[in-house]
Amino acid sequence: MNEKSVLKPLIILKDVSLTIGKQIILQNIEMTIPKGKIITIIGPNGAGKTSLLKIVLGIIGPTEGKVEKQANLVIEYVPQKTIIPSSVPITVRRFLTLDKKYSDKEINAALSNTGIPHLLERSIHPLSGGEMQRVMLARTLLKKPELLVLDEPAQGLDPVGEEDFYALLAELNQKCGCAILMVSHDLHLVMAKSHQVICLNRHVCCNSKPNEIYSSEYAKLFGKETSELTLYKHHHDHIHLPDGSVTHVVE
Repeated sequence: MNEKSVLKPLIILKDVSLTIGKQIILQNIEMTIPKGKIITIIGPNGAGKTSLLKIVLGIIGPTEGKVEKQANLVIEYVPQKTIIPSSVPITVRRFLTLDKKYSDKEINAALSNTGIPHLLERSIHPLSGGEMQRVMLARTLLKKPELLVLDEPAQGLDPVGEEDFYALLAELNQKCGCAILMVSHDLHLVMAKSHQVICLNRHVCCNSKPNEIYSSEYAKLFGKETSELTLYKHHHDHIHLPDGSVTHVVE
């Protein structure tokens, strides 16, 4: 493998827009997903975050623009929740092998990497939200993804569970080398774990390293007080007006 192929990004979005009916969901999105990096997307409800993930996953196509992916790219998705009827008896081991058989060595490694080897023979039904998210993560790791996509992965977890889960993602990023793209509102937890933060509100408002994020700009994005988020600095060069238009700020 030559140096150019090693350095090539996993996915590049070029001027991507999405319109459903007359509603603009995403507009002129430029985004690059490099190898081995953690990228977090933040933004208010209705900003188009989940739609952007669907375009990256290939579930939907953009109305305009282009999505370039590395050939044979392995992408795996961890949903917010997986609901299996309680009337269906199924152990963690069985759940991990529903679509493909894996060796005991592979299964044990995946569960060890996610910190839950003791759950192997347990039923999935009494598992806590945090335990189930780790099971889902182990299931994706068995497929050896180059890109892991997560939509609000810690939703419903308590603060300690949230912090532990994001720490696990950072550990897996280092250990397995897979890139991670996730949507989150938990800015104070994910910022230090991310290599890049994208502020989205139908278009990319800002795209920077975590140490360039500034809490007041985050507050503007969500339209609420986030005074406790004072660790990072970031600059928006525009503001959103009540009618939905954007005006640029001249300093």
